[in-house]
Amino acid sequence: MLIFRQLFDPTSSTYTYLLGSAGEALLIDPVYEQERRDLALLRELGLRLVATLDTHVHADHVTAAWRLKQRSGSAILLSAAAGAENADRLLRQGDKVSFGGRYLEVRATPGHTNGCLSYVLDDHSMAFTGDALLIRGCGRTDFQQGSAAQLYRSVREQILSLPPACLLYPGHDYRGLTVTSVAEELRYNPRLGGDASEADFSGYMNHLGLPHPKQMAIAVPANLRCGRPEQEQAVPGEPDWAPLELSFGGIWEISPATLAERLSPAAGLQLLDVREPEEFEDALGHLPGARLLPLGELGARIVELDASRPIVTICRSGARSAQATVLLRKAGLERVANLRGGMLRWRAEGLPVEGGRD
Repeated sequence: MLIFRQLFDPTSSTYTYLLGSAGEALLIDPVYEQERRDLALLRELGLRLVATLDTHVHADHVTAAWRLKQRSGSAILLSAAAGAENADRLLRQGDKVSFGGRYLEVRATPGHTNGCLSYVLDDHSMAFTGDALLIRGCGRTDFQQGSAAQLYRSVREQILSLPPACLLYPGHDYRGLTVTSVAEELRYNPRLGGDASEADFSGYMNHLGLPHPKQMAIAVPANLRCGRPEQEQAVPGEPDWAPLELSFGGIWEISPATLAERLSPAAGLQLLDVREPEEFEDALGHLPGARLLPLGELGARIVELDASRPIVTICRSGARSAQATVLLRKAGLERVANLRGGMLRWRAEGLPVEGGRD
């Protein structure tokens, strides 16, 4: 079964695509600032990242390819025509990129940049067009070796020649549109569809007069290094008080085993149980040293907490305590984590409790 997810970065309006099969995955156009989100989703879906693929050397965001390689061992793949450093495999027309028994076919679609690639799923049911073809539009052709004539030929020959029902997923969209199809773009794309000729398209593109992307001076040099920093640096904002994992939902979590190792007073943790009083004393019991502060009272009593000490929130299953972490962070308390799985998982792993019954 194919696993497919379309992810969005609101700052650059970039789409990142996850494709998975048989435990292996690819990421297309990962964004530097979204590395944690992408790794969290891979972990939750039980997928191993095989490779990252960029459709081109982006001018409006920095790729996460290098960071993901350091964290997961994934290979970095992009066009041989891009002229980038640090890639593990340089791709050309007709190459195949395999994952879990499936593959993407590489199609060269230059014109927006020299190194633009589109990736077509093996059964031709979907294609990932980067900035070569957007929904009812296309990438600009006035910088990074752009060529209107070349882009016209690339799109018409390599993308719009696919089956009419093939779904097309762009690298960006600034209006919130998510997907189109070959049939739609052939009929409705005002630049490349219908009876538009190469001369029509070139005339249109050569008179756009658009300003250059704001991040171009930063993004292009960084992407020519595949996102590798000029100087090695720590991941910003990484929690330093315990090994935590960020969930795809954006919640920092601590595992029961990790928390159990840090239950001594010397660790300085505040254990905040947000269940109701009767639950605190019921069959599940509670963690040694935990403080009861029901979720409904938390907002009014945050001032009672010690802002200098990390907080672990706890409930029956981890749902209410996840909401508690959101409330605490909104109140300015940054060193907060949710006990993954709550008391149910804590008890299932045979960890110590006060009260409770077998």
